[in-house]
Order: sequence, then structure tokens, then C-alpha cells
Amino acid sequence: MAIEMRQQMKLTQQLVMTPQLQQAIKLLQLSRIELQDVVRQELEENPVLEEALELEEAREAEQVELNELEPLPASETVEFKEVIAGEGTLNETDWDSYIEGYNYSAGEHYFDDDERPSYENILTKKGTLSDHLMWQLNLTRLSDQETRVGAEIIGNIDEDGYLRASLADVAMACQVDEPFVEAVLKRIQEFDPVGVGARGLQETLLIQVRHLGLGDSLVEAILQNHLKDLEIRNYKHIARILGVDVNEILIAAKVIAGLDPKPGHLIGQEDVQYISPDIFVYKIGDEYVVVLNDEGLPNLRVSPFYANDVKSGRHFDAKAEEYISDKIRSALWLIKSIHQRQRTIYKAAKSIVKFQRNFLDQGIEYLKPLVLRDVAEDIGMHESTISRVTTNKYIQTPQGLFELKYFFNSGISTNEGDFIASESVKNRIKELVTAEDPRKPHSDQRLADLLSGHNINIARRTVTKYREMLRIGSSSERKRLF
Repeated sequence: MAIEMRQQMKLTQQLVMTPQLQQAIKLLQLSRIELQDVVRQELEENPVLEEALELEEAREAEQVELNELEPLPASETVEFKEVIAGEGTLNETDWDSYIEGYNYSAGEHYFDDDERPSYENILTKKGTLSDHLMWQLNLTRLSDQETRVGAEIIGNIDEDGYLRASLADVAMACQVDEPFVEAVLKRIQEFDPVGVGARGLQETLLIQVRHLGLGDSLVEAILQNHLKDLEIRNYKHIARILGVDVNEILIAAKVIAGLDPKPGHLIGQEDVQYISPDIFVYKIGDEYVVVLNDEGLPNLRVSPFYANDVKSGRHFDAKAEEYISDKIRSALWLIKSIHQRQRTIYKAAKSIVKFQRNFLDQGIEYLKPLVLRDVAEDIGMHESTISRVTTNKYIQTPQGLFELKYFFNSGISTNEGDFIASESVKNRIKELVTAEDPRKPHSDQRLADLLSGHNINIARRTVTKYREMLRIGSSSERKRLF
């Protein structure tokens, strides 16, 4: 067959990802905080876009201006008398009240320690573990070369307090030998918090034990040679090898359990970031009402100043006219995309509330198996849209605060032929583990048998998977002898 080039007309349909469509998809999957950052950045960069004041606020501002311009009635006019300084003036003045009402330009001054804010509330930057260690390093009597090596070591200590670089790497970076680096590391391991600078779990626990004065004790012997047996709680094996009573091993294990495996967390922990829900669900009578949380999202509009100039046909040079037109289109698309995002979130949340009515009424045990297709077909949208709109979005319900994706889960069959949500099964497993005897914890097979008694058909390997997802240890790890 001959190879040749030819022209051919073909009619096809394809989706063109315009910049506007890409922006709408991006905004759809942003979290609430990320959307606020995008809007704030756009307000800074786009001069055409501005935040519209609420009508009530505008009216209040106008009323305040009118009140300031209106003169006081004659009956309410205040007569001011000239103050004459005399001998009794200074004694009669309430200087405490005067000082309290005076605004110092240099800052606030407090005359009562109870009114003074705490030191933590006026810090502009929270200290990190690295800053804390460098502060101690600079207070230690070391040579310049030792200080340089110490700074290199501290720079390779992670937030857990562990040294993540080898001695050879530090020696190569500082052009010294490894014994010199190890000597400096020993000095850093004496810093606060106790156990920092270790190269593994065993080393950090040994540092803490020696700091407690338990060197050459049974606790140190267990950490040195029997850490694996300690992890699986094989206390009898450890007692037999060390030739001591098992009760002494239990006491030593209790001491080890009180040590900190991540000493770095004691310094420079980040503040807790609270979640602000995107949707609120209220129960009014027998119905559930879905309300969008618009707090923190400004009401955007195109600046009337630029819009009126464009409508009036005011003459601009070519570059200015193109710039203004482009910014107006960008502002309009952003406003439209945000409105579309809010409508889509509202529709998806309302559909989820409709499907999960039993959950809202009675709790997690009545959570219904749900997939993206169910909600997509209910509101007439594509599954990918539902997936984006439920990402990083949170809903406040009478049962608590949940991520929208929480309501989408697979179903597990029951003995009665119905289906129960996998999250409900996880909750049952958590309840069974909480109620078990810590001396004789349930195995995964035992948990499966107990769930079968609750009409839930589930295999042992599925129990294992759900238990690991809940971050619950195995029966040997949960066993407690004291």
C-alpha cells in the first residue's frame, strides 16, 4: 500500500479548556482559606475589582457624616468656662484618670500586672527547636570550629529532635574528622530538651534514661539489648534472659513508657489551626436547612469608576483601553466563578443532607453508603465536579463537624440483606476495642466474630485494614499487664 499525504475534513466534538474554565475548576476545589487568599491577592493586583460595602454599612456611614455636620441645638449647647490655674488646681486633678485616658504614642503602658498581657500574646514570632538549640550553643564554651560544627549539626536536626545527617556528611561539610563531630554531638545531646540530637529511637531513650540517673540499671539493659522484645511485650522472655523477676521487667517497662520518643515536639510546636465550616446545617422543626457560610468572603464588584468610563466611551490610548478591558473581564470571571462555586457547594450539600437524613437524626450508626454518582445524578452534574466540590470542604451538622467526603463510603452487607456504611463499621470496631479488657485484647478474628453477632458480615483481613486506618495497634501492641 502506497504512503501518501491527503487532506480530510472531519467533524468532532472536544472540550477546550479555556483560561476561564480552568479558573472555575481551580476555585471549585480550593478550601475556604485558600479561596480567601486568592480573593485577597486579586484585590491587590486588579485595580478594577473592589469590595462592595453592604448597604446597611453605607447608610450608617452616611448617617454618621450627617450627624457630624449638623450643629447642636441651642438647648443642648455646652457652655465652656475658662480654667484658671490656682493653688488648688494641681491637688484637685485626678492624675490617675488623666494618665489612664492618655494615649501614649510609644505604646501601651500598664500600671497593674494583672492587666498586663502575657508574654506569649505579644510575641511576633514563635521560637523553633533550631532557634532554641542555637541559643544554647552560643551560651556554651566552645571553640569557633566546634561552634561551626555544632551549627551544622543543629541545622540537620528535624522537628522530632532527631539528627537526620550522618557524621560523615557533617564532617565533609565542615572539613573535619568524624571523631571531632561526634564529640560536638555529645555536647549537643546534653542540651534541652533531653534526648535531642539522637540518631534513632534507642539512642534518644538511652539519653533520657541516663539523664534520670538510671545508667547501668535494668532499664538501660532492656533498651540496649531487648528493645524488640519490649515492643511486642514479651516480658517473660526478657526476664528469663536477664535472670530477674517478671515484675521487675514490668516496672522497668513502665518507666520506659514514660519517656518521650519525640523530644523535639516539646519546643516550637505549631498553633492549632481551627476549621471554619463552609456549610451549616440547622434543624428547624422536622426539616434540615442548609446555609452557606459567607463570613470572610468579601462581596466583590467591578469598580463603578472604571465601568462608567468604559460605558461612556471615554477616550483612552490603545494600551490603557486594552489593560482596563482585560482587568474588567478578569474581575467579572472571578465573580462569576465564585458564585458558581457557592451554588455548586450548596446543591451538593443539600443532596448529601437528603441522602443522610437518618445520620443527622440518629448518629453515625445510621450513616448510609453513598458514592459520588448518587449525588451527581441527583443534582445533574458530573462525578468529577462532585469530587472537586467535596475536597477540603467542611459541614457543621447537629452530629458535629465533618468533611464532605466523610459521607461518601462503601457499603458492607448485613445478615438481613441490607448495607451498612464502612464508617459505621469502623465506629463499631473502635467501640469494641475501647470496651475490651486490656489484659486480654481482642484479635482481629475475634473482632470479626463480634461484628458478625451485630449482623455485619466482614472478613478478618477487612477488620485488619479498618483497624490500621483507625491507627489502632494489633492485639499484642494493645496488651497491657499493668
